[in-house]
Amino acid sequence: MTSRKTLISIIVYTGIYLLSTGASAWGFGAFNKPAVVPSSGLPSTSGGKLAISPGEPKDRPCPVNGKLFTKTEEAVWKTRRPVLAMVENHTEARPQSGLSSADVIYEALAEGGITRFMGVFYCKAVADGNKIAPIRSARIYFVNIAAEFNTPVYVHVGGGNCSRDQASGQCTSNKKAWALEEMIDMGWRKRGGNDFDTTLDIGYPALGRDYNRLGADKVLATEHTMVGFLPKIWDLSEKRGYGGVDEDGSTWESGFRQWKFREDAKESERGTTAAISFDFWEGYKDFTVKWDYDKQSNSYLRSTGGEPHLDLETNKQLSAKNIVIQFAKEQGPLDEHKHMFYEVIGKNSGLIFQNGNAIEVAWEKSSQLSRTLFKDKKTGQEITFVNGPTWIEVVPAGNEIVY
Repeated sequence: MTSRKTLISIIVYTGIYLLSTGASAWGFGAFNKPAVVPSSGLPSTSGGKLAISPGEPKDRPCPVNGKLFTKTEEAVWKTRRPVLAMVENHTEARPQSGLSSADVIYEALAEGGITRFMGVFYCKAVADGNKIAPIRSARIYFVNIAAEFNTPVYVHVGGGNCSRDQASGQCTSNKKAWALEEMIDMGWRKRGGNDFDTTLDIGYPALGRDYNRLGADKVLATEHTMVGFLPKIWDLSEKRGYGGVDEDGSTWESGFRQWKFREDAKESERGTTAAISFDFWEGYKDFTVKWDYDKQSNSYLRSTGGEPHLDLETNKQLSAKNIVIQFAKEQGPLDEHKHMFYEVIGKNSGLIFQNGNAIEVAWEKSSQLSRTLFKDKKTGQEITFVNGPTWIEVVPAGNEIVY
């Protein structure tokens, strides 16, 4: 039997469903400034950097990944809450902007063998974060992970939904893929809410399309052009009441379950697991991931599709201190839209690579709002992550990880 809550969600959402049938102008054009902005009019990425004294000590741990920052940076991030942004990984969208500024990045398949990222932007982005691009649509399993961050600012362009057929009035997508309806039930998706979706009520200058983001000589399809501007996103989130402190005086961190963190192992104590590689789907080599361990810096350098994975803004290869393989049961394609579903609530196994070592783990997430915890299979103890950038690779259960 359909619940009253679900019926209300479907009724409220009737207009938004039209977005999936070609009426996207309703969701954006009717309420916002135009999404397409000339490159000359886009917010600058060169000015407004946070002034930090070169001698200021880095002794303030980031609650998201444990990396140490200055007191000046901490003072800023405490006025904000994390921005979780969906970033695409289509070959024509590379290189992306801003991934190097994320504290944690989740990667999972979106559809058709193509992966998608969800970056958690909070501490590191205070000093060097500006552009995030290209922003793409939400998936329900990413929403289920995002819920761990205690009502974050969730940035995307549309997402999996009922996709109501105009002729029959029936939904054409599997209910398991309904990300937008789920956010209504969660209280996120409302005008002025923490759901920052261009198809709802977000426009320039927080988000806007830049058809020249990869250069004037490269023609981009529209879906590869949406850019998010972090300073403007945080400004707007503060105005909407989603800053670092809620109306009752509590901070966004109240109730947030932090992972455990530690400093790098001494170089003499680091392991020799030098390379990690895997596929999400067999035969989709453009999305093959390889991480190469650099013992001296105690970092893992990322390659995708056989090429170093660079950040467009820095032209530097993406790196991490921890690589997490989170095996998840795969279902799909679920419907004619080829939606996939990954079970990220529940239990399964995985691997964690840190300090040049591989650790077999079990992960558990007991509910949508609870934190995903990783425990060493041998000891049963919760994993302590190395301070710094962390990548969570949500890989279909049963896939081979070569290391």
